[in-house]
Amino acid sequence: MLEVRALPPEQSPPGPLSAHDGKVRDLLEPVFGPIEALAPVHRGYTNNERFIVRFADGTSAFVKAAVNDETAEWLRREHRMYECLAGQGITPGLLAWIGGARPVLVLEDLTDGWWPPPWRDGDGDVDAVVSALGRLADVDPPGHLTPLVDGEQPGEGWSLVLADPSPFLSLGLYGADWLERVGPVLREAAVAAPLAGRSLLHLDVRSDNLCLREGAALLFDWNLACLGNPQLDVAFWLPSLAMETGRRPEYVMADCPPELAAYVAGFFACRAGQPVIPHAPMVRAVQLDQLRTSLPWALRTLGIDAESP
Repeated sequence: MLEVRALPPEQSPPGPLSAHDGKVRDLLEPVFGPIEALAPVHRGYTNNERFIVRFADGTSAFVKAAVNDETAEWLRREHRMYECLAGQGITPGLLAWIGGARPVLVLEDLTDGWWPPPWRDGDGDVDAVVSALGRLADVDPPGHLTPLVDGEQPGEGWSLVLADPSPFLSLGLYGADWLERVGPVLREAAVAAPLAGRSLLHLDVRSDNLCLREGAALLFDWNLACLGNPQLDVAFWLPSLAMETGRRPEYVMADCPPELAAYVAGFFACRAGQPVIPHAPMVRAVQLDQLRTSLPWALRTLGIDAESP
């Protein structure tokens, strides 16, 4: 059983942590003992600081620290979910939490786990994620989460693309004539997408937010957690899986409602062409990669020729 240590907020650093300025040692050594090695982790698409810390007693930990107000709020939401999901077998263990203006999250070190991509041969890795999402859907959700409502809203997805086509057209995937003809069909489907439900959703499942260990999938980055239709978590994950493996989404989720596939494609379609996010500069490129797989999926499920100009 992991011991969770809640440190007082006044121990939170006044500014971003760095592996080179001694702040990590000053913060953690009074609680965990002398640090033997400290290595930055270059993973994820936001500017949070991440480290693997190895202590002199042979133990280790993963440390994630906020760098600005927005990432601080994300980290607070994530911490709350680790508390709520402790013992469910779908998250890493929480070791310590340091609140304050620039909070710090300390989790168990999963360096010995498997971090896709690549996804290993066979269906074991994929099945482990599907199983984890199934268990997540059965968890009694905490009461503080916001529920989703059905259907694409006027200011998002294909509705936004059709209202302002320029960002989408700048991607060069399809032309204005194609969008004028096919866009309304995609919007109509996305507006009817079954999003609502009472299941706990992660809502940001990708390979950079999960680790495979001993046949089980563990999920990270819970700042988008909400309530809704559990099919949505699987549907949002599959475009990135297709990008990394070439495996079409329908091979994993043959029963996905076409409206849900259209909604997922619209989520990426209205974002991929937007300006770069300063605190998450890689996100737009990742969204474009997922649009390249989710849009053909949506078109196939709706019976639309994906190659139409």
